[in-house]
Amino acid sequence: MKNYELIEHTADIGIRLKAKDLKELFKNTALAMFEIMAEEKSPVTRHQSPVKRIMIKQKAQDLEELFVNWLNELLSLSSTKELIFSDFKINKLDKNNLEAEVLGEDIKNYKVNMEIKAATYHALKIEDKGDFWQAEVIFDV
Repeated sequence: MKNYELIEHTADIGIRLKAKDLKELFKNTALAMFEIMAEEKSPVTRHQSPVKRIMIKQKAQDLEELFVNWLNELLSLSSTKELIFSDFKINKLDKNNLEAEVLGEDIKNYKVNMEIKAATYHALKIEDKGDFWQAEVIFDV
């Protein structure tokens, strides 16, 4: 079940997400990004290759910068290490700092549907709606 919806955008792709808190918002955005990028070839191959565990630390001037840095760091690591990330544990998160543990699987286990080059600041929104958090982000494809 998708935890996001696609947003119409001319040349790129955008998503809108809702989450109960900020940690869940960061996690769900990362999950959505990789779900858009790739799909599992077969559940059988998943257990044949080891899962890579990577620790990520980010610092930023504000929440928007932290959000974009987080997504772009995941894209960079995915590309350089040839991994598709499938699970995200946010250990620490405030408006300037993030510490997370991410799990990646060999990209060979996936069919890549779309290359996402970067998360952008264009039309970026991160809002505390009281009962939930909402984000909109455009990806450069």
